Amino acid sequence: MTKAAVVVFPGSNCEHDAVLGLELAGATASLVWHTERDLTGFDLVVLPGGFAHGDYLRPGALAVISPVMAAVSAFAERGGPVVGICNGFQVLTEAGLLPGALQKNDHLSFNCEDATLIVANDRSSLTQGVAKGTKLSIPINHFSGSYVCDAETLMHLQNNDQIVLRYAVNPNGSLDDIAGVCNEAGNVVGLMPHPERACSSLLGSVDGLVLLRALVEASVFA
Repeated sequence: MTKAAVVVFPGSNCEHDAVLGLELAGATASLVWHTERDLTGFDLVVLPGGFAHGDYLRPGALAVISPVMAAVSAFAERGGPVVGICNGFQVLTEAGLLPGALQKNDHLSFNCEDATLIVANDRSSLTQGVAKGTKLSIPINHFSGSYVCDAETLMHLQNNDQIVLRYAVNPNGSLDDIAGVCNEAGNVVGLMPHPERACSSLLGSVDGLVLLRALVEASVFA
């Protein structure tokens, strides 16, 4: 069975949701404290949402120097699937594992609502096998969720099919309606919406399982 590592930083608060979502998607998931230096034995890695190290300096900035991030980088370089959700996305951009950055929402208020996402890439570790154009209802929960990059980077993302998800209705001012991006290889993905919070009809949507099941499946071939 696929073994998933869910990295926990001081200030993470979505780690148990991520574990539950991954288990509903068919994996076994374990919490990994940020001081861990070895991810041997895991098939995929998730950096969950929250406020890593209190979001001091800026979201994700201090998490980059946690010992586990060297292991995350090495895992990604070997082609292992790595997904950062919300604060985890911010950590991945700060670590240079994904291009661009996340800044404050354009309306300068906290977003907590369901968002309709459109799948723009069907080859990433999070969307492999999910048809382009598929619409998913996934909640968002962030203050610094507006994706930004320079014009050259945006063109590179567009030309290399690295935009994974877009918002149907932009909730935060993200450039090009971007909700998630991947690296060139497609194995590292960051997204602001929370698929782990859309894994039960009791929560209003099971669309998050579409993404998490794709992630678990992708880990088999990594």
